[in-house]
Amino acid sequence: MSSEKEPPLSSTPKRIAIIGCGGWGTALALLLDKNGHIVTIWGVEPAYVEEMHRTRLNPRYLPGLTIPESIGLTSEMAECVPQSDVVVAATPTLYMRSVCQQLAQRLRPEQLVVNVAKGIEEGALLTGSQIITDVCGSETKAAGLYGPSHAEEVARGLPAALVATSRRPELARMVQRIFMCSNVRVYVNTDVIGVEIGTALKNVIAIAAGACDGLGFGDNAKSALLTRGLAEITRLGVAMGARAATFAGLTGLGDLITTSISPYGRNRMVGMRIARGETLEQVLASMDQVAEGVRTTRSACELAARYGVDMPISREVYAVLFGGKDVRQALRDLMLRAPRPELDEPV
Repeated sequence: MSSEKEPPLSSTPKRIAIIGCGGWGTALALLLDKNGHIVTIWGVEPAYVEEMHRTRLNPRYLPGLTIPESIGLTSEMAECVPQSDVVVAATPTLYMRSVCQQLAQRLRPEQLVVNVAKGIEEGALLTGSQIITDVCGSETKAAGLYGPSHAEEVARGLPAALVATSRRPELARMVQRIFMCSNVRVYVNTDVIGVEIGTALKNVIAIAAGACDGLGFGDNAKSALLTRGLAEITRLGVAMGARAATFAGLTGLGDLITTSISPYGRNRMVGMRIARGETLEQVLASMDQVAEGVRTTRSACELAARYGVDMPISREVYAVLFGGKDVRQALRDLMLRAPRPELDEPV
């Protein structure tokens, strides 16, 4: 990413705390710093944060990118959250509740909290922004930023488009102004449940896409898989109150394509490695970063049961991940289901 600063779209620079020093949190810090904001990254491991501060590198999560001296680094929330205008929650959904419990003690009512994690909490079945308001209070100014956005590309300044979302349109527009720049275009969509369901469940389909690649099934099979995967994500989203059109956009189709074809896709890699003979435990033990789709698969199947929605691909991914089902048998069972129309409406 170029060190040249962007003229900020927001009227004045914001003080922004990035909660999480993973690849996406670091990439967003680089973006926001370039946009002229005052940025501090918080990480949970003091020793690793100190290493980042000393070397200005993040070798574990975003290798090859230098962190400018203008970006602060800390392992103490008290040093970055209370004085910030905006708090970006960039931790995996698995840790979101415990992080929000720490945030809740330090947030001020006027602060904006922007979730960027893509997942659904196990058990409670809440999305990221729902966890934030559940823990920090219903009056919290919560928003989200999602879409097809590999950290490795955004950090290098490559073009991308994202979606800002909130139930309060003015908060979504604020996120849009803060993050938008010459290489990242940000759109607004107030269909929060549609945006968050799309970005979470595409990770489940990406695991299936990786398995498809691992078995060498080719382009025809993969395009069918992605299309039918999007259909079942849309069915669930609509049953939960989302707008169907949202799933044809950046946080539905766009995010699904990116994570299912890219070599950066962690969920795709999980599926590929399992299809090639590794166990789920072996795959996860070798990964530094979280593959959100593994746990989201459980949540997806629970939501499908709750809302009475048929999600056959998600169901087979669950059987492979947690039931030890053979990947080829899962495909066979998908192909041999009872014939049906392509579209859900009567023909």
